[in-house]
Amino acid sequence: MGETAKTGIRTAIESACREPLPAIHSPATNSHVDPTPNPAAAAVFSTTHWSVVLNAGNAANPAADQAMERLCQTYWYPLYCYVRKRGRRPEEAEDLTQEFFARLLAKNYLRALDRQKGKFRWFLLAAIEHFLANEWHRDQCQKRGGGRRLISLDDHDGERRYELEPADTMAPDRIFERRWAAALLDQAMQRLRGEFAGSGKSETFEVLSPFLSEGRSELTHAQAGAKLGMTEGAVNVAVHRLRKRYGELVREEVAHTVSSPDQIDEELRCLLASLSG
Repeated sequence: MGETAKTGIRTAIESACREPLPAIHSPATNSHVDPTPNPAAAAVFSTTHWSVVLNAGNAANPAADQAMERLCQTYWYPLYCYVRKRGRRPEEAEDLTQEFFARLLAKNYLRALDRQKGKFRWFLLAAIEHFLANEWHRDQCQKRGGGRRLISLDDHDGERRYELEPADTMAPDRIFERRWAAALLDQAMQRLRGEFAGSGKSETFEVLSPFLSEGRSELTHAQAGAKLGMTEGAVNVAVHRLRKRYGELVREEVAHTVSSPDQIDEELRCLLASLSG
């Protein structure tokens, strides 16, 4: 993420820190940029990540499996980066990360681990450390592609992304936190895109979303307005509301990763710090 991109994202997150937690999936108020959220897209994260893990494998709640699958999809890459930084080969890192999430789905697995004061990212980091240190034995490694493939690697291409990471000496836990923050922001962006798509406003999102990150859009507000049939003033208001909604979604995503509302602002500050490091 470039510095100009960070500026716009930082503005949205800092705004989220200053505002109270909004009602989940609150109705929109602007006809151009605040479409009614798509309930199907939003329902996946209707509970906290804690409850998703603790309910994993609950046959009486099929929605829990969908939520767990989405959680795995979202945080696969941060954990893959962590395993790679611990010195594992690409193929081994893929298998280890897959197996780790498969075990998260196993009933009662990891429930005895300390919740680390309610921060889900700390729990997940402690869990992967526990797994690598105590649970994985090389003689149990199945032939590549022959075991449980919980996540489609075609959608992630972890090693290709990993090769683009800065060649520095960042510790495994630090790169995990940075990739965690990026995954959380991306999840908020995907939800925002889904809201627009659900209201038939995908084009509006594609034209206006670059304004979330300063310096990314090749258009001026006036040019964007011409494409969308809006005045420049309407675009100014639309971009402001787009950033506000994005900040709300980021805040909601953070809320799903902590165990109490009073931890949200602290976790948002940690998110900013990890992106700035």
